[in-house]
Amino acid sequence: MQDALVNSLTTQITNQVSSNTLDQVVLSNRGSDILTAEETRFFNEVVKSDGFQDELVLPETIEERIYDDLTSEHPLLSVINFRNLGTITLTAITSEYEGAAVWGPIFGDIKGQLNTVFKQEKIAQSKLTAFVVLPKDLAKFGPKWVAAYVQTQITETYAVALENAIINGVGPTKDQPIGLIRDLQAAVDPTTGHAKKSATGSLTLEDPKTIIREFAGIGKVLSTKQDGKKLNVNGKVALIINPADAWDLKADFTIQNTLGDYITKLPFNFTLIESEFATEGEIIAFVKDRYDAYRGGGVEVSEYKETLAMEDCNLHIAKTFAFGKPRDNKVAAIYTLPATEPAEV
Repeated sequence: MQDALVNSLTTQITNQVSSNTLDQVVLSNRGSDILTAEETRFFNEVVKSDGFQDELVLPETIEERIYDDLTSEHPLLSVINFRNLGTITLTAITSEYEGAAVWGPIFGDIKGQLNTVFKQEKIAQSKLTAFVVLPKDLAKFGPKWVAAYVQTQITETYAVALENAIINGVGPTKDQPIGLIRDLQAAVDPTTGHAKKSATGSLTLEDPKTIIREFAGIGKVLSTKQDGKKLNVNGKVALIINPADAWDLKADFTIQNTLGDYITKLPFNFTLIESEFATEGEIIAFVKDRYDAYRGGGVEVSEYKETLAMEDCNLHIAKTFAFGKPRDNKVAAIYTLPATEPAEV
């Protein structure tokens, strides 16, 4: 009887596992997020304990998914390459691509050559904190729902903070990254941080020929590094613009083809990125791969134990560490846009 029971249970479990595996494949093919075994165990514990009772680090796979969502759903973050350096106190090694391989005599000083190519600097990361709200009766929900809920809240909160900081961050003085609009050569105010750059020029967008010349001028400005060396930025230039100004700009670059389709395309394959954190009346031009962004320390989630209370909800804190800065002062340039009349309603 015992043998028969064991055989029966084995058959049932095997069939269930097979069925679950098939379901996972089907759901994955439909685009649903599937939890790994480690993720399921982690969020099962969260459900059992009615929230994050202790300071816990999210599974690395969930952390990576958060950053994948950040870069896939937010245009500016999609062109910023976040490097995961794993620890809170970081040393970053950077180099300009064309200098990573050098010619020299067979018995030459390789170390001396490398020292001129690679740059090592300490990264004083800033803490990025988000609030996560979970219902108090988590037992009603499974680990998959809790995982999606936590992941979505962290992703959206981090996305807003990072996008704003990459554009406007004033630097370590305020425990922020250094934004694209900041002047790296100007004196740093101990209270307000890095100053904003002055506009490099103005765009008139008067006619097609003028537009081509003005956009070529943007490319030329960004093709020179701070040390005077020239840089190939073909296909790497992005323009950040406030959504309120974007429609005026897109109207200048939209045509109707012979099939009746409307096509919007900027000269020289410049990429147009809309962000509410860009100043109205200005456009920020920058080289995509010359802004260095770092993250480390994982994503930690803990219970918020202060006096703030929410009805039927538990409040938690998610924190990670990140930093970013332009590689030099020539990574980005600000241009003013022509004034436009407000649209009639």
